[in-house]
Amino acid sequence: MNTKAAEGKKFSKNIFEDKSENKSENKSKNKKGHIWEYVAIATIPLVLVLGNSMLVPILPDMQEKMGISRFQSSLVITLFSITAGLVIPVSGYLSDRFTRKAVIIPSLIIYGSAGVLAGFAAVWNSYPIMIAARAIQGLGAAGTAPIAMALVGDLYKGGEASKALGLIEASNGTGKVVSPILGSLLALIIWFAPFFAFPIFCVLALLAVIFLIKEPPKEKEAEPLKQYLKQIKDILRKKGHWLIPAFFAGAVTLFILFGVLFYLSQILEEEPYSIEGIRKGLILAIPLLGMVITSYTTGALIKQNGTLMRWLMNIGLMLMTVSLALAIFLNVNLYIFIGLLTLSGIGTGLLLPCLNTLITGSVERDQRGMITSLYNSLRFIGVAFGPPLFGWLMNISHKTIFITVSSMALLMLALVFFFIKPKGELNKKA
Repeated sequence: MNTKAAEGKKFSKNIFEDKSENKSENKSKNKKGHIWEYVAIATIPLVLVLGNSMLVPILPDMQEKMGISRFQSSLVITLFSITAGLVIPVSGYLSDRFTRKAVIIPSLIIYGSAGVLAGFAAVWNSYPIMIAARAIQGLGAAGTAPIAMALVGDLYKGGEASKALGLIEASNGTGKVVSPILGSLLALIIWFAPFFAFPIFCVLALLAVIFLIKEPPKEKEAEPLKQYLKQIKDILRKKGHWLIPAFFAGAVTLFILFGVLFYLSQILEEEPYSIEGIRKGLILAIPLLGMVITSYTTGALIKQNGTLMRWLMNIGLMLMTVSLALAIFLNVNLYIFIGLLTLSGIGTGLLLPCLNTLITGSVERDQRGMITSLYNSLRFIGVAFGPPLFGWLMNISHKTIFITVSSMALLMLALVFFFIKPKGELNKKA
């Protein structure tokens, strides 16, 4: 009797252990699967940034070789971003109606192919073809990182979602860190080499998306356009009091970031610094490295903690405001100036992952593509206007530039403080 009881107990224990082992094994497999998905998702914002930021170090060379003005060279960045900003909502709607991958894959193909055309425009010394190619690239870019943000909301929930969104922002920042260095290295071969290198990265991202990301099936058929637009309007009516300030906070933050990068790229080549090539690329990477590390750490920490997000967003904007204000006076010493811009980058890294998590988690899957696209559309417009406006402000004075951007950061701080107030544990329902 005791023997049978012991055997029964042993059998029961073995079943429990087997289930535990299977559960642990499945968890391990899921974790590995997520790692590869994370890698594939991270390639999308990375190539988006490479297609733009990699050109920042070669803008002075482009001005000289193609015989164009500083304003004309800035349009190579601006027109790309404006086109993307205008087309992103259309891409968002298409991704909601069909699937995310159905938009991302052809977008990457267009993005890379137009990069080749831009390279040949440089070879032919044709500024009109260059501008046209960059506009087509913007068309392709509209269906990349903005849709990847919605895809993350489809794939993950809770802390995993915020971690993946932090990774997207970190990948975006990594692209900005690597781009100036990579652009400067490639320019050692010939100044337009970055145009031809970029499509290679697009192909790698394309393969990663096709083979490593398994998109969950749509739960229901797409609704008619009229009904869909009504739902978007209802979301903005109910949540617009904080969504719209969040959209503008992201746009202004990237306006400042890209504008400062453009400004720094220009002054480093002028007297008294006369820094060019790889050295310039490494210096441009320093403020961005602060942003990358902070973005990834923030995404991993915030999970669904609304109170923590509110603290980090406000602290981030305070850092930006103070560091940019100090840059008005402390620009004589390059080391101090770079340190202040790095503090501003850290502030950006605290803000953006929180905004991404709040916006992505604020709506259901069937409307997520449009809402995240509206957000990203404004971010692109912020990027678009950074270089030309900073180029114009440079003709006035250094103080004018940093009085302007520190005032804008202060305004965003006020908007976020008074209108974006997540509290406690956020709703985990996506």
